[in-house]
Amino acid sequence: MTEITVAALQLAFSTDTSANIARVGEMVREAAARRAQVVLPPELFEGEYFCRVEDEGLFAQAQPTAQHPSVLAMQRLADELGIWIPTSFFEADGPHHYNSLAMIGPGGTIAGVYRKSHIPDGPGYEEKFYFRPGNTGFKVWDGPGATLGVGVCWDQWYPEAARAMMLMGAEILFYPTAIGSEPHDEGLDTARLWRRAMVGHAVSNVVPIVAANRVGTEGGQTFYGTSFIADERGDILAELDREEEGVITATLDLDRVKRHRAAFGFFRDRRPELYGRLVQDI
Repeated sequence: MTEITVAALQLAFSTDTSANIARVGEMVREAAARRAQVVLPPELFEGEYFCRVEDEGLFAQAQPTAQHPSVLAMQRLADELGIWIPTSFFEADGPHHYNSLAMIGPGGTIAGVYRKSHIPDGPGYEEKFYFRPGNTGFKVWDGPGATLGVGVCWDQWYPEAARAMMLMGAEILFYPTAIGSEPHDEGLDTARLWRRAMVGHAVSNVVPIVAANRVGTEGGQTFYGTSFIADERGDILAELDREEEGVITATLDLDRVKRHRAAFGFFRDRRPELYGRLVQDI
């Protein structure tokens, strides 16, 4: 039997980058002490979710991968603890800026960088001002006994992204996130929709899902947490509420997942020759 223990972190952030990274580090250690082999922090955990506003001064926060404080800190921890840490960060690459994720493995090595493919643009989520659409394509990595796929926040709403990673061999999907209230509509609560979208990926791809969100209120925008780990049938194995900070873990039986995926036949019965419309512009 091939088992892997995964973890998701949920916490609130301030404008103090050092304090935020230190707090994430404490939670990573807690997850590792609970035998987690892959630990997922939330999206852009170095600070508050700055995309609430358009401010050219905030571009100064971006750093190249090899110099970013979040990446450097998680490299040290991954080396010390012998674990994998998918690390979200604000990347500067020459004149370009990306919402990126470094897949950091044991030894502190960076197995690769994924740049967020789908970039939202709306009240409270003004990401197109800051980020170019990712140019890496979807990526998967050979992790600790499992192939790991990662999408970043808005990517998690797209079934095409999940299916693409599955076709590349992903066995677990990870989604670091920063999502909460909708400033344009106080009555709109997307927490249920957010979870349902990813649970749908779990069911239609027969794959476990790990999602990590932030909590707290930043500039009047409240992030609703509800981080969770679901199995390949969409059943919730571990979860946090809308306000609490904490670490959740779950142990996944990948041999069982593989049997279930084969038995459902979703990949056997695919008809790619009928799907051309999916890759045409509207």
